[in-house]
Amino acid sequence: MVEMNKFKIISFYAFIHFDDLQFISEIIKNECKKSKIAGLVILAKEGINGTLSGLENDIDKFKELLSKKICKCEINLKESFSKIPAFTKIKVKIKNEIVTFGINNISSYSKKAHYVEPNEWDNLISKKDIITIDTRNDYEVRIGTFKGSINPKTKSFREFPDWWMKNKEKFAGKSIAMFCTGGIRCEKSTKYLLKEGVENVYHLKGGILNYLKTQENKKSFWNGECFVFDQRVSVDGNLNKGKSILCFACREPLEPKDVKNPKYEEGVSCPQCY
Repeated sequence: MVEMNKFKIISFYAFIHFDDLQFISEIIKNECKKSKIAGLVILAKEGINGTLSGLENDIDKFKELLSKKICKCEINLKESFSKIPAFTKIKVKIKNEIVTFGINNISSYSKKAHYVEPNEWDNLISKKDIITIDTRNDYEVRIGTFKGSINPKTKSFREFPDWWMKNKEKFAGKSIAMFCTGGIRCEKSTKYLLKEGVENVYHLKGGILNYLKTQENKKSFWNGECFVFDQRVSVDGNLNKGKSILCFACREPLEPKDVKNPKYEEGVSCPQCY
């Protein structure tokens, strides 16, 4: 039984064609304001992507609206709980892509990667012939990732195609396993690799958040905390609020060791931006 003072947080996405984006935007904003649900929703012709928080009953009602009236399709959705609101207001943005990759129509490419269930992931990435790539940005990778994974050191997701073109020869003939926070970035990055001719591409189903939910209190290949795009900053291996905070100067996530660094001054600087 969830405590009454806890907020439910949902992260969701669906690739589905939308026509009247402004109309859908108004439906979402009105419902969220009425139910005091806060967060960010991104709409594009290719689909919907969002993270919202609110009281459990209100979020559950919104989920029903989302699946039955807005999307009318299967939605990739993950839930967690927090003692504090993850957001303070609702924002609905209309963009060209629900997650910016910069490659036209890649989400509609017909081939799909092999989805890997969380309980099979560690076994897969421990194989010698598998190359594991973290598709998240460098600041996310820095506070936590899977053992042995490659960090492309990108500042934004749209830099990934350029990184791949510069490094693809290193991975010729290899099988590639990819992961991200909730799965949405890998929907595009895996299709991109398949389109570029990689034969065997694997995708952690539901991303890190889904993995941590199923691996709670178990020994796993995950090290550190997972960055999340809300006021929690990060979550630990049990999906509880992590120890990381944000630097108010550069917006980089900071671990406890960073706060103890002489270069850290609250509200002024941190080891990343000093």
